[in-house]
Amino acid sequence: MKVGFIGLGNVGGKLSGSLLRNGIDLMVHDLDADLVAEFVKQGASAAEGPAQMMRDCDAVITCLPSPAASDAVMQQMLPEMKAGKIWMEMSTTDEEEVKRLGAMVMERGGAAVDCPVSGGCHRAATGNISIFAGCDRATFDRIAPFLKTMGRRILHTGDLGSASILKVVTNYLATANLVTCCEALVTAKAAGMDLNTTYEAMKISSGTSFVHETESQVILNGSRDISFTMDLVKKDAGLFQQVAERHNVPLEISPKLVEIFDDGIARFGERCFSPNIIKRLEEVTGLDIRAPGFPPEMVDDEPEEPGYEVIPQGSELKAAE
Repeated sequence: MKVGFIGLGNVGGKLSGSLLRNGIDLMVHDLDADLVAEFVKQGASAAEGPAQMMRDCDAVITCLPSPAASDAVMQQMLPEMKAGKIWMEMSTTDEEEVKRLGAMVMERGGAAVDCPVSGGCHRAATGNISIFAGCDRATFDRIAPFLKTMGRRILHTGDLGSASILKVVTNYLATANLVTCCEALVTAKAAGMDLNTTYEAMKISSGTSFVHETESQVILNGSRDISFTMDLVKKDAGLFQQVAERHNVPLEISPKLVEIFDDGIARFGERCFSPNIIKRLEEVTGLDIRAPGFPPEMVDDEPEEPGYEVIPQGSELKAAE
């Protein structure tokens, strides 16, 4: 199968790089011609645009910054959509929007999948990131080889749209973890604790999290570089809030997180790295939350391994009912 990939940014460039590195016949497209040229040097072919890509490829992956961008690309691809074609949406997007676009795809005989990733850009670079996939089982089985090339842990989440819900749920948790890690580090520093020791205490305790073990390191380095910005946090938090409101869940913490990042954007700019949200507390306390020995950016030190499907705990009991 020939695969097309639209969107070669921080995440998309790494995911498509895993496909190319592992011998997938790959066609690419991006508004940045320099990014496309770099992939062509490595053996990919370049598409003139989304329409040609859908015409020439069996499956087309989109990894774009907003639902509006995905819609714009889809409108160009739809005339070339036909039976047997697959659209794979790897952007973080709204459940209702991916269902709307997916319905257009399926009306023309194609298959639609929402398959966002989770785990950080450093794991996307090595093919060790996690991937959620929402689609029918037959389509999942068709695309599983590509998913297992781009990621390590692959979870079939159910029907189209289910993966997007779980993506914004897990991003919400990551945002909450980031804010609480910032508060914990600043409070520990204010109380006179050594930050290197504080990091280890948090890491080996019940207070640890993926966010602490990764993002706290670049916070303490001072770079705060995780290739993810405050505007993207706000977008994802808004998507989570929409899911909750759609289902009449009266959230309390989520609106506060949106308020915190609105303030961070007003102070530092929407393209500021998201861990710089700690600067709000650094400024008001006058404390410098840095410590020696931490890296400026995260690098995945695990070897690239073939992906595998994650089977939900208890699923065998549900199947027997």
